[in-house]
Amino acid sequence: MSDIAGRTWQYVRLMRLDRPIGWLLLMWPTLWALWIAGAGTPDPKLVVIFIAGVITMRAAGCIVNDYADRNLDPHVERTRDRPLASRAISTREAWILFVLLGLVSLALVLQLNRLTIGLSLAALFIAVTYPFMKRITHLPQFYLGIAFSWGIPMAFSAHLDTVPATAWWLLAANLCWTVSYDTLYAMSDRPDDLKVGIKSTAVLFAERDLFFVSLFYAAFLALLLYTGTREGLGGYFQLALALAAGIAALLVFQCRTRDRTTCFRAFVNNSWIGGVIFAGIVLDYLA
Repeated sequence: MSDIAGRTWQYVRLMRLDRPIGWLLLMWPTLWALWIAGAGTPDPKLVVIFIAGVITMRAAGCIVNDYADRNLDPHVERTRDRPLASRAISTREAWILFVLLGLVSLALVLQLNRLTIGLSLAALFIAVTYPFMKRITHLPQFYLGIAFSWGIPMAFSAHLDTVPATAWWLLAANLCWTVSYDTLYAMSDRPDDLKVGIKSTAVLFAERDLFFVSLFYAAFLALLLYTGTREGLGGYFQLALALAAGIAALLVFQCRTRDRTTCFRAFVNNSWIGGVIFAGIVLDYLA
């Protein structure tokens, strides 16, 4: 591999573009919100802007996260070869890339209304501060839940120039989902996190981890059902929730051994839950 190609690949890895699960888990709830806010016919321009924004902001967030953890990641089996942890990329290069992604995100958000621009500033603050939460609290997954849900009120404000109660109910549901899947993610790192002092819900919940994961999955599905009922969503949406519940139950069952690889795979497979629910929303409006 040439030097240029090798360097480019390191940038791709730094932005996690080689691992789409991060932006997929961020994209699904944003798409739920766009379809509900648009009553099944969202503005195509907004869909394009939000998908592009999800990818660029997720990439920027990964850079901030890896910069904050550059001295911790070498001690964690799964992250020790990340570009900043392995010194394959300098911190200066990382910040230049972060600024470029920020400019792209700014160009996207400036096409939206004033309320959505204001909400985007809150999104930026949450994204930049999230990586430091694992140092001060055992509940960084809740903070991540806000970060991964903030596209929901933005989607409603972009469509309606207001943020109705439905948006906040949907945000609450997605926050519960994020806590569930990110606890599974943290379970795969727990042995290393305990050694270096990283805090997480997986560490906090300890042997009751899967009980709480199940509890938050149940809260997520119950809140989604309530939100969908408020918006008049019917059979297809309810079928999607039933399928999502089945997938969640299967993932929890698979993780009963707490095997690190299995827990990480369960985290990745949460994308199926988001996709199934999105399909249910789309089909319900089409019907």
